[in-house]
Amino acid sequence: MIRPSRRAIAGAPLALAACATVPKSGSAAASPWPDATETAARIRSGEVTPLAAVRTAIDRALELQPKLNFLVQSDFDRALSLAAGGPAAGPFAGVPFLVKDLDDYAGLPTRSGSRSQLPLPAASASPPLVEAFTRAGVVVIGKSSTPEYGFLPTTEPLAFGATRNPWAPTRSSGGSSGGAAAAVAAGVVPVAHASDGGGSIRIPASCCGLFGLKPSRGRMVGTRGQTKISDLSVDHVLTRSVRDSAAMFAVTEDTGPGAQLSPVGLVTTPLRRRLRIGLVLEGMAGHAPSPEVRTAITGTARLMESLGHDVVPTRWPTGPEFTNDFLLLWASGAAQLADGVAKAAGRAALPALLEPFSLGMAEMYAKAPPGALDAALKRLHAAAMAYDPWFVGNQFDVILSPVLAAPPPPLAYVGPDVPFDTLVQRLVEYVGYTTYHNVAGAPAMSVPLSWTASGLPVGSQFAARVGHEGLLFQLAYQLEAAQPWAGRVPPIHA
Repeated sequence: MIRPSRRAIAGAPLALAACATVPKSGSAAASPWPDATETAARIRSGEVTPLAAVRTAIDRALELQPKLNFLVQSDFDRALSLAAGGPAAGPFAGVPFLVKDLDDYAGLPTRSGSRSQLPLPAASASPPLVEAFTRAGVVVIGKSSTPEYGFLPTTEPLAFGATRNPWAPTRSSGGSSGGAAAAVAAGVVPVAHASDGGGSIRIPASCCGLFGLKPSRGRMVGTRGQTKISDLSVDHVLTRSVRDSAAMFAVTEDTGPGAQLSPVGLVTTPLRRRLRIGLVLEGMAGHAPSPEVRTAITGTARLMESLGHDVVPTRWPTGPEFTNDFLLLWASGAAQLADGVAKAAGRAALPALLEPFSLGMAEMYAKAPPGALDAALKRLHAAAMAYDPWFVGNQFDVILSPVLAAPPPPLAYVGPDVPFDTLVQRLVEYVGYTTYHNVAGAPAMSVPLSWTASGLPVGSQFAARVGHEGLLFQLAYQLEAAQPWAGRVPPIHA
């Protein structure tokens, strides 16, 4: 439960008046709210104080938390105290921010969306990437909701309740960064931390009409040890504008001696050359997308052609066994989790501490024949090795595909207490486009280019070769100018 302090409430109307002006310029100029870049510029100019910006975000959080349920822990008093000290250093000095509750933030507990983590003491330190966010100047007002240990593509943890989509409160906000997505889409904060181990930046971006880029493996600070295909998860942010994502990327990528990848730097300009684009419509397991998603992605393909690009149909360079192999790898993580909780609390306590889906995945792994995981990892490694050659052999610059097979589903459709076999089948059909990039360690992004007739967002996924985030940012700028999305406002908003 979020318990706002009196300090958090005080002064909120003045803050709203200070920050509610439409941006005067830049890529988010049509938005009803300033993006992070515009907010930081206003703070630097003295037009808005950091305290006013943070008070505004807190006021909006208090207003919308009962409707959307995106916060699992507030940190309003500390945020106000930090903001009262005036602008800090960094390009995002004074900008309100949320940290996803799968990562530590010093001074707050990390509950990972699970009853197994209640209660927990506050974390004593932040990991390198979260430290990089704070060095960039953001002011953390709390921690955003996530499904249990990030396992599901929807944010409906039994420990904290469902996070609702601002575009339709009966629909999923996506997962596992669903709380971050709901807060940014509704205008509570302009930017929020997100992570992606199988689509968890791109999926909520698609569900909530946001821009979300998943970086390459080993790209961000603190990830030099991540070199294996089993190192699936990467961190970045969810934003309403491309420039916010690009700027945050520039200040959090690993640029020091020994970095795995050549730094991208700050990308500020749109694409100025023709691309050859591979178009994939079927999911990794061979399932076709829904008619609404097919319409959206073929519309994006036509947009690309109108911009001068060549679009060529293609197929994934892997077989349908990829999905089962990825599921087994995912299940091995759930098994390790269940073993750890059992050692701490006893195996009899597992049903009360872990969700049915988490326990079902652990059981799936336990029932796998000896050597099954090793065989799956070998096939996944082969799939990863086929990724860049797929681009080179076909002379593709990027691959266009859906993010998800369907628009945001109703809450409980892929929730943690759906019967296990039914849920797995739904997941295989629904999440068929995002996992390959995590195994390959490649960058991919969800771009909010489409909405259904009923007003639900549908993201278009663009993926590039390992290390080519710069190309994706340039393409995103071009798409943002050609088919702007910043002026779209969900029904539930600040």
